[in-house]
Amino acid sequence: MTDQQARRLRGVYAITDSKLLGGKRLLPAVEEALAGGVSLVQYRNKSADSSVRLGEATSLQALCSKFGAMLLINDDIELCLAAGAAGVHLGQSDTSLVQARRTLGPDAIIGITCHNRDELVIKAEQEGASYIALGRFFPSETKPDAPAANLNDLRRVRQLTTLPIVAIGGVTADNGDALLELGADMLAVIHYLFAKPDVKKRAEALARLFA
Repeated sequence: MTDQQARRLRGVYAITDSKLLGGKRLLPAVEEALAGGVSLVQYRNKSADSSVRLGEATSLQALCSKFGAMLLINDDIELCLAAGAAGVHLGQSDTSLVQARRTLGPDAIIGITCHNRDELVIKAEQEGASYIALGRFFPSETKPDAPAANLNDLRRVRQLTTLPIVAIGGVTADNGDALLELGADMLAVIHYLFAKPDVKKRAEALARLFA
């Protein structure tokens, strides 16, 4: 990861959802989000066939380049390489961080979900993660059964690591301030951003929290 990329690991982090952004809605919705100030986009689609996913990822990469944002791919190293994305995001049951780093190289952005567990944070830092994701912090429409985290977890982990922190899970423009105040660097959003038609307006509301 370059110094320039590290400095860009801050801001609104949009995650796509194949249910919310089905049909032809994906690209227009993401373009609205980018126009509203989104800094990072994670492409997540585990149901479409490989040709569809490559086409969508390539188009998203072009959009992100247009707006000066970065595209990450959810747990698909080969797709990341094929689309020219900046890197990948990994879950704990996905491809190992070590393998991803070995394949993608030192300059790739590689993030990993750590829920609220100190040992996973420490391991991620040791293995060369670019950032860690914590949460869910609030009730989530997208992943209601995901392991919960709280603001005390964020405060503790912020003292544990210097890695950028992504806060995820039910994040909105109304509750994001509390997460930023306790040390989150990025706010990950799915349902709040993409479930309703006013995507750009919602992205702008989130982006203002970083102003």
